[in-house]
Amino acid sequence: MILIDDTIISDDLILVKFCCNLAACKGGCCVEGDAGAPLEEEEISIIEDYIDHIKPYMVEKGREVVEANGIFDYDAEGNFVTPLVNDRECAFVYFNNNISYCAIEKAWSEKKIDFQKPISCHLYPVRINRLNDLTAVNYHHWSICNPALKKGRDIGLPLYIFLKDPLIRKFGEEWFRKLEKEAINVSSL
Repeated sequence: MILIDDTIISDDLILVKFCCNLAACKGGCCVEGDAGAPLEEEEISIIEDYIDHIKPYMVEKGREVVEANGIFDYDAEGNFVTPLVNDRECAFVYFNNNISYCAIEKAWSEKKIDFQKPISCHLYPVRINRLNDLTAVNYHHWSICNPALKKGRDIGLPLYIFLKDPLIRKFGEEWFRKLEKEAINVSSL
């Protein structure tokens, strides 16, 4: 484990090789699982503010869920998550050539909004949890991402480098520079 400021980081972020392979996984992380994507409280109001710009990119059933129930739900532990369609796919998903994509991110890429997507989605397969006064930063292994593990190994891309932008978005550039220094120590073990 690595300790940086008030975060405790799994060595897996350095040791695991990872690079998303949408052609192989088809964006399965957006349509599988037992709950929607985790949402931070401040993200709820951001999505509410932008929902009219996001809806045109959503599938009809996703729009129906959001219009009927709102832009968030609760998981089994009472945490905020994105709502699901048929207890399966994220309400904010859309499909292109049988691959799942995020309607929020599509609205962002089309410059309709200035919010890329929930940080939990941007960071995936890393999950963030609170442990008393610390924030735990852990790799979440899921078989859906096996093609990403293979691709990451094939090109030798460490998970923390693959996730550089979202890690900086969440923790800042100085934090990431500290992680880079720690990665040298972990890699040499």
